[in-house]
Amino acid sequence: MKAASDTLFYKWLLKPESLFIYILLATVVLRFAFLDLKLFHHDEAVHAWFAYQLLTKGTYIYNPVFHGPFLFYATAGLFSIFGDSDLVGRLLPAFLGTLLVALVYPLYRMGYLDKNQMLVAALFLALSPSMVYFSRFLRNDIFIVFFSLLLLVAALAYFNSGRLRFALLAGLAAALGMSAKENMPIVLVIFGTYLIYCLWTRRLSLPPTWKRDILLASVLAGGVIALFYSSFGVHPEIVLKAGQMAISHWTEMHGIQRLGGPWFFYLILFVLYEVPIILLAGMGLCGFIAANTSSLKQRLNNVEIQDDIPVSSSPSSMRDWLFSRYRRPEPGIVYDPKTEFIRFSIWWMFASLTIYAYIGEKVPWLILHQLLPMIFVATFRLDRLKMVIVVVGTLILLGMTMHVAFTPADIAEPIVQVQNSEDLRLVMKWIDASDRIGIATDTIWPLNWYYRGDDRWSKITYYGGKSNEGALLAGNFDLIITHDMDSYEELRGFNKTTLKHSYWVTYYEVQGKILWYYVTRQTEVGSKKYDVFRSNTPVIN
Repeated sequence: MKAASDTLFYKWLLKPESLFIYILLATVVLRFAFLDLKLFHHDEAVHAWFAYQLLTKGTYIYNPVFHGPFLFYATAGLFSIFGDSDLVGRLLPAFLGTLLVALVYPLYRMGYLDKNQMLVAALFLALSPSMVYFSRFLRNDIFIVFFSLLLLVAALAYFNSGRLRFALLAGLAAALGMSAKENMPIVLVIFGTYLIYCLWTRRLSLPPTWKRDILLASVLAGGVIALFYSSFGVHPEIVLKAGQMAISHWTEMHGIQRLGGPWFFYLILFVLYEVPIILLAGMGLCGFIAANTSSLKQRLNNVEIQDDIPVSSSPSSMRDWLFSRYRRPEPGIVYDPKTEFIRFSIWWMFASLTIYAYIGEKVPWLILHQLLPMIFVATFRLDRLKMVIVVVGTLILLGMTMHVAFTPADIAEPIVQVQNSEDLRLVMKWIDASDRIGIATDTIWPLNWYYRGDDRWSKITYYGGKSNEGALLAGNFDLIITHDMDSYEELRGFNKTTLKHSYWVTYYEVQGKILWYYVTRQTEVGSKKYDVFRSNTPVIN
């Protein structure tokens, strides 16, 4: 009896649902453990500071430079509940990064993934270095990735069931994505074009109440977007201007390529961080093409036969000819949802890769929007060889994730973009121990964030740039901070120390030693530095 119960217990432990729960628990640990291990990135500090201003002063107005309002309102809300800190600022990205993995399960339940596909997709989402890193990072991109998958799951649930609540959930997901960042329209266009294709080819049919449902979902989406972009009614004029503001700013950024890079920028990041995923996605793509070659040949043969049939030049005849060639007849055949989901994922992946290769702004967090569909493509027909790659790849991904997300030091990795150096902890320790601080440089972030509030900022005098040496000395400071490229050889009565402010890794840092860098991840980093002058004489108060 005991042996039978033990067998049932072990079977339960190995059920797909149980394995999925284990992956979800690992996801929680990787997202939330030591969440404030690293200092805020420049952008994180800016976002947190604006959220703090919204909380303490009630001031916010949409500015496309800093993306949509969702992040600021959501973060300010968390600050009001749990207090303002680095850890609290990263709670929402970590939470949505966890829910992103959970959204794979409904795809399995609806029949779009089999159990192995579900587990591998969830595992890759949980362990991907890029997914983990930017789920522990106060930027909008993990929000967009989550809302994109939520929109997809809700839309598929709606098409399967015809229930209004799923249409409303899809509308809400689209609205929150639109309120988070200006690249959500890219997702909507990719999804929308494939929806049109599915309707045209009758792979998909709309529920009888689709007009009502889409109208209500659109009203909900429009209302949510208007609330956020109007700053909840404080700036109603922005609602009609936000689109033009966003297009104007980001087309300008695309043109000047402020943060430019080659078209293959993201392919480099895939090779650096996501090798098992891109390898399996390539195999999945080739396998899908091979599996569909026979049906494609059959369609081409049918076209050749139809070409022998005379076609009238009248509009109605031309329309009938197009319909017969490109649309399947009603009632049509039943399509395999798993095959169709992979077909959609391939379209989603290629469209995303192409669009982000073209866009002039090249930054590592944009890899997420290409990585998500790639993970689904990587799950196509998981045979024994692919499962071996999954097992080995899991170890590779986990090792790289531990390196990029949990190393409590500066790391020579392009995924950090321009990360604030851990040297700043020493700078802030000296600031905390000082009574009067002069900052004679415009390189101020993230100090604005870390010394937010009148009580902390009151002992700091900010000059906004290099100041007259005499004026600085007359300020009776016991700590002076300057940019090392616009500094002083010495200041009388002060000891000078040069420390990194922020750092980065680009091709220029690794050229001539790319293979060595790829294996060891060791190279000199580019950096911006502070000259910190500490008084060696008592301060007169």
